Amino acid sequence: MPQQYRLARHLASAAVMAMFAVGLCGCQTTSDITGSLGSKSAAAPDADPRRAAEIYGERYRANPKDADAALAYGQALRATGQRAQAAAVLEQATLGHPGNRALLAAYGRALADNGNFQAAFDVLSRAHTPEDPDWRILSVQGAVLDQLGRHDEARAYYASALKIVPGEPSVLSNLGLSYMLSKDLPKAEETLRQAYNSGRADTRVRQNLGLVVGLQGRFAEAESIVKADLPPDEAAANVAYLKQMLNRKDNPRAKSGNIPVAQLNRPD
Repeated sequence: MPQQYRLARHLASAAVMAMFAVGLCGCQTTSDITGSLGSKSAAAPDADPRRAAEIYGERYRANPKDADAALAYGQALRATGQRAQAAAVLEQATLGHPGNRALLAAYGRALADNGNFQAAFDVLSRAHTPEDPDWRILSVQGAVLDQLGRHDEARAYYASALKIVPGEPSVLSNLGLSYMLSKDLPKAEETLRQAYNSGRADTRVRQNLGLVVGLQGRFAEAESIVKADLPPDEAAANVAYLKQMLNRKDNPRAKSGNIPVAQLNRPD
């Protein structure tokens, strides 16, 4: 396999995991890659996720049958990196509330966090219906399918999401990563540029585009794309990170020292 595609698959997998990390959370923001599926009543009362985990942990332990408390507690646990515990809390909550779509969506997301992609897909399929689809769930289902290597199926889900929200940059970004995973870097760039040029793209879209451009050897262009919205210290850290990736010992160009440097946002 050519070096650029080995690197593409490694970094794209990390990027897909990063988008799981920001999706399906309690904060109501359409800029998240996979959107928000929590109820407003479950939104964290504190910007500090550890504080939120304490507050909702107490509420959940006082009444484990409280669906909103379980949802918010699970979301806070995910935000603090306690992924296995989040999945356990949300699993119990879905057993008690099997028809609660917000809980199912959050549980599916937690399963994806833990790498249980097929189970995540199955749970997410119960979080909405063909008659009443949620484009955010469709998008994260596509991301799960990409992790399973089922790229054509994943793109069908992205296409369905885009029928609901045409031109949505978060869905286009996921689609671009899908093309990256299947080694079609030109198509990945085309799709990510569409997201980037929408006027609604966030930092992650810029950085995904920069990654794809850099993987095609246009490193100066990649750096210019992503530097625009990063402070100097973060920009330097990301340049160093990508340089380290390019110098991996399985990179045949590393021995020659002729390694261009691009910039990439490190996974959350």
